[in-house]
Amino acid sequence: MSHSEPDAVPMLALEGVSKSFGAVRALQDVSLRLFAGEAHALAGENGAGKSTLIKTLAGVHRPDAGRVLLDGQDVVFHGPADARDAGVAVIYQEPTLFPDLSVAENIFMGRQPRRSLGRVDHGAVRAATAELFQRLGVDLDPDQPARGLSIADQQLVEIAKALSFDARVLIMDEPTAALTGSEVARLFRVVRSLLARDAAVLFISHRLEEVFELCRRVTTLRDGRWIASEPVAGLTEDDLVRRMVGRDLDELYPKQDTEIGEVALSVRRLTREGVFTDISFDVRAGEIVGLAGLVGAGRSEVARAVFGVDRWDAGEVRVHGRPLTKGAPSVAMAAGVALVPEDRRAQGLVMEMSIERNIGLTGLKATSTAGLMNRRAERDRALDWAVRLQVKFARLADTVGTLSGGNQQKVVLAKWLATGPKVLIVDEPTRGIDVGTKAEVHRLLSSLAAQGVAVLMISSDLPEILGMADRVLVMHEGRITAEIPRAEATEESVMTAATGRERNAA
Repeated sequence: MSHSEPDAVPMLALEGVSKSFGAVRALQDVSLRLFAGEAHALAGENGAGKSTLIKTLAGVHRPDAGRVLLDGQDVVFHGPADARDAGVAVIYQEPTLFPDLSVAENIFMGRQPRRSLGRVDHGAVRAATAELFQRLGVDLDPDQPARGLSIADQQLVEIAKALSFDARVLIMDEPTAALTGSEVARLFRVVRSLLARDAAVLFISHRLEEVFELCRRVTTLRDGRWIASEPVAGLTEDDLVRRMVGRDLDELYPKQDTEIGEVALSVRRLTREGVFTDISFDVRAGEIVGLAGLVGAGRSEVARAVFGVDRWDAGEVRVHGRPLTKGAPSVAMAAGVALVPEDRRAQGLVMEMSIERNIGLTGLKATSTAGLMNRRAERDRALDWAVRLQVKFARLADTVGTLSGGNQQKVVLAKWLATGPKVLIVDEPTRGIDVGTKAEVHRLLSSLAAQGVAVLMISSDLPEILGMADRVLVMHEGRITAEIPRAEATEESVMTAATGRERNAA
């Protein structure tokens, strides 16, 4: 371990922990120490063992070897409730809310204050929830149903839920993945206030700049092994990436120069009342068009309408000159349009199904004869794309839920790329995946554009937009406020349009 660690007893620690799942060794002799008043980053590519480590600290997994220590004493967590009672709270990467319950009911599920006759005190639940949101500095209605909340708002509810336990140790797994810059800043203020009250924070983020901004030390895992625990001060992002991937990372935004062809996707005056208004743009064959804007600007809603998931009230969508029927994804697919959605777990994958079956969902016609599924054809098709995209898996028959976040994203991409799309719409294609996989996804998108695919890329990651897009469209409050050529696109010009300042000034 690093010699720069505090002299104090760690609040929570792992020593020499190993954990295997069948033949897969997820953790091998890993150690970690979390101290009061300190934010500690956990770095590593998807599949490095971060999720297994988190679940070991949270009582979901019991280590095969090694030990867990709480305040310097050996402890055995028999389940998540034990860890939670010990003051360990986890905010997982993907929200796990009950969609039909209110925000307040989700936060206090199983712990609702009760009146004298045993009835739930809904007023007290609402008041406690409002107080949590006040601490977070967010404006959410405690009575609002969880269904329909944006990813950003779902994440804020999860954060409030964790804070409601008054945790001594807060484990944050990609809490900022779907947050805007202002929301991240607000979250960091909350985290710093927890640190000031001597909480220990384990922070996982693929946004390395956040690690350097918030954390004092960082532990790096690679292929389930401990690589280093060291102070963040004195490290560079390149140093940290090198530890994570075991090599110097190639260019993160490998944008190829391509020949731009004819208009593949044409959107004219598309309007959905109360959501977006008068949206017009073209995407040409071989072109990557970035769609930028703050969370809630209407970007994902436009993508869903173009693909036919949501109906629109006015306007027109054409693919290679042919109009699409509104509210008909099957027509969009037949025309060669593919949509990789923002929320891969809820909208992109069937988590209980196998990897093979998930990839095969878009090719049922191609792998069927006279209405009967050709399982060999389905398996061959899935294997081909899993290998092409370098998906890390044990068996194609394993459920897709057993994969890391980055590999799940590759399966979603494989599912749609197997259709041979002419137009590919990708919504937050690298949200919550590591730098190595991010570079692979960027290389794939660039390669597809070079092959003549028209790509519409929605992203909240400004460097990604600037690094990959030939043109940038910016949305604010349901309207396109700017179209910026690649050569003129900067973080400042995009954010000016995203906040509506440019339009208001005009």
